[in-house]
Order: sequence, then C-alpha cells, then structure tokens
Amino acid sequence: MKRPFELDPGEYPFTDHWLPYRDGHIHYLDEGQGPTVLLLHGNPTWSYLYRNVIKELCREFRLIAPDYPGFGMSKAPEGYRFTPQEQSEAVHELIRHLDLKDFILVVQDWGGPIGLNYAVQHRDNLRGIVVMNTWAWPAKILPMKLFSLAMGGPIGYWLQTRLNFFAKTIVPNGIHHTEKVTDSLRKAYTDPFPTPKSRIPTWVFPGQIRKARAWLAAIESKLSNLSDLPAQILWGTKDSAGFPLEQMAKWQKHLPMNETIVLEDASHYLQEDRPDQVASAIRKILNRTQGGVLL
Repeated sequence: MKRPFELDPGEYPFTDHWLPYRDGHIHYLDEGQGPTVLLLHGNPTWSYLYRNVIKELCREFRLIAPDYPGFGMSKAPEGYRFTPQEQSEAVHELIRHLDLKDFILVVQDWGGPIGLNYAVQHRDNLRGIVVMNTWAWPAKILPMKLFSLAMGGPIGYWLQTRLNFFAKTIVPNGIHHTEKVTDSLRKAYTDPFPTPKSRIPTWVFPGQIRKARAWLAAIESKLSNLSDLPAQILWGTKDSAGFPLEQMAKWQKHLPMNETIVLEDASHYLQEDRPDQVASAIRKILNRTQGGVLL
C-alpha cells in the first residue's frame, strides 16, 4: 500500500505495515526484536511521534506503534465517528491480530484512556506501563473542561477544519525545546490532515473529554486492577494542556508500583522533548521485571 504523503526518510526510516480494518485500514510500525512495547499516541499525532524512541530501542525491543483510524496513514472505515471508544476498539483489534503478549504499554494524551481501557481488562497480558501527561477518568479540573468546551465546540470546529489548528499550532506549541520544531516536523504533523473533512478527528477528541464521561468513569472504576502493575511515570511540567502535577499525583495513587520522574524541560509532547527519557523508562520496566520478578 502506498503512503498518502511523503516523509523525510532520515526522520522516519521504518517499514510500513497495514491491517485491513472493516473497509479501512490501520497503519502501524513493527520494528526490532525482543520484549514487546506498544506505543500509543494522542491528538493530533501518530506513530511519527515515537520515531526517536524507536530508533534508540529497536536493537533491544520489538516496538509497535499504530496510527488510529483517521490519524497518520490509517484510513477510517465508513461511518467511523473517531470517538475514543472506537479508537480503543481498533487498538484491541491490532493487539488480537498481532497476538501481543506480556507487553509494555506506553501512553500519552488520549493514548491514556485508549490504552488503559485495554489494560484494566487485560492486566495479566501487561508487563508494565509508561504513563506520560495523560488521564483515564472524567475531567474534573477547570482547564480541561474549558478546553473541551472551546476546542470541541463550534469555535474549535472552525479552528480545526479550516486552520488545521491542532496540527499546525498546538503541536509545535506543545514542544518545549523549540529548536526541535523544524519544517520537516511541522510537515509530518500537518500532512495527515490535508482537507477540512480529514481534520474532523482532531475536533472530535476534545469534545469527548466531556461526552465520554461515562466511558472514562468506567475505566477509572477498574484502575485498581493495575495496583500491582510496574509503572514508570514521566511528567513534563511545561505542559499547559490541562495536565498539572495534581494529575500526576492521581496516577501515583492509582499505580502504587510506580517510579516517577518529573521533567522540568518537557511540555506536552515528551516524546519530542525527551525521547531519551521515554526510552529510559521503557528500559526500567524491563529491568524491574526481568525473570518475571518485580525488582
């Protein structure tokens, strides 16, 4: 299958994989060999977000990074509504298709609820988890509620569909190390959304912060299933997207087997700011669980 847009091969030197999904398809990366790691992105990103993590770890791990339908190089099926529930179902299907076992789950932004929906139901299939600037419960803090109202409402619809606001503006503003915001990076995040219709998925997600409350509450009610799961928490303190340290503290309570690193030089997209720390967190999960014994 042909890529829908061009990429700098030095930035994204990976082999494409395609899983037919109803009348669409899921694009994913499957690089390296070793213990399995599943890398889940948020809005409006895609597997490109994890490119530097994959490059660093591909000699030590098997790294799988999907693009949700409607994002990156994946094509949504007809009638797809781009809700987090549907995106989680797509991830479930990829896990089933690849028969992933005993894997490390890595989540950030909407990857949190999407991945945790699987995790709370399949704890025994997880080796550990890396959590970065995300949540998995109904929004209670005012900034997230206001963000959802604005970006998931009529103003947000216009900003997303007409200006490609998330990909063009929010992503570069969510990277603390501004020297990393190159023309190549900007192009990689805007090219998946060339038309107003293609940008609708980026508008759906913020509205779902409010609309998916019941689904998020159901995930939160089962987070106790993960109380013995080895966890590495990475938190970028320069994040202005509604992820203060109070959210990090909530993860620490839900995941008591955590080791936490607070990054003063990272914003929302930690994978861009500090891919070395993301790679280190994955290695730490492996080291803590060698031989099936939690260290």
